Amino acid sequence: MKQVEETLRQEVAKLLEDGTIDVFVGHEAASLPLKTSPCFVRSPKEVDRLVWNRICTSNLATYLPQLFKRPVGLKGEWTPPKVGVVAKGCDSRSIVGLIKEKQIPRDRLFIIGIGCEGMIDRHSVGRALGVVGLADAKVDDKSVQVIGTDGREKRIDIADVLAASCRECQHREAVLSNLTIGETPSSAPEVSHYANVAEFESKSPQERWEHWVGELSRCIRCYACRQACPNCYCEECFAEETAPKWLGVTTDLSDVFVFHLGRAFHQAGRCVDCGACVAACPQGIDLRLLNQKINKDVEELFEAQVSLSLEEAEALSSFRMEDDQSFMTEP
Repeated sequence: MKQVEETLRQEVAKLLEDGTIDVFVGHEAASLPLKTSPCFVRSPKEVDRLVWNRICTSNLATYLPQLFKRPVGLKGEWTPPKVGVVAKGCDSRSIVGLIKEKQIPRDRLFIIGIGCEGMIDRHSVGRALGVVGLADAKVDDKSVQVIGTDGREKRIDIADVLAASCRECQHREAVLSNLTIGETPSSAPEVSHYANVAEFESKSPQERWEHWVGELSRCIRCYACRQACPNCYCEECFAEETAPKWLGVTTDLSDVFVFHLGRAFHQAGRCVDCGACVAACPQGIDLRLLNQKINKDVEELFEAQVSLSLEEAEALSSFRMEDDQSFMTEP
């Protein structure tokens, strides 16, 4: 990965030097173990900040709509910046969705695609170590050496702590890019697509209810899931509207359920399963299962996958006479 990282820095420096882009959105080292932060590079001198490794979990598409917004209070003509971004397979699919939803302009965007073998799930590392807090961690190609806040040490195979979304990933290369670097990922998905959903669907309604009560009762309404999601770009979230007021700003289970169910339905036919919401959640809530259940239903009802190309309309923004409508007439 060091070679890919160095190539990324070289390519970004060229793009900034020749004026192809004004700013590049990438990842940089963070202060916490097994974390990276988004960074915005505007000069060739800053490219050494860029990193590429197995902890670049953030979906950088999240930051693109804001970069293309006209600055508040600016008078006169304004030209949107030329923006570069590094994209994993899931990031690129989010970018495709944002372009089709007219949140970002394709002609002002330069995408560097990188094949992805999967990202480390920080929550899984903590569980494998048996502690909540991580004091330090070092990652190589095959394993991660971690030290807990209690002093406990352990070397863990990366394969054992991959993010759940990475284990099922069907698109490990960027589906849209101006430039691709690195090698093509060779490994196939570890588990079948929607394996988690199939297991959930086998449960009784009461068991499903108990599962979500257990999961969502831990929610503290921090909105980290919403902020990490590239699809949550609304100027005002339904959770904060006061006219009408859809739900209270509390951690009562009813308010928590309305928030998460409302957000999940807004993701229908749009979620690319990047896992950013799960990675951002400080409580380790498996929000992915909810989104994946809805995505599975959309695929089965409309025979459509999410954001694989700019040409194909998304499932819920198109209509065909042969679309199954029984879910409305015979729920």
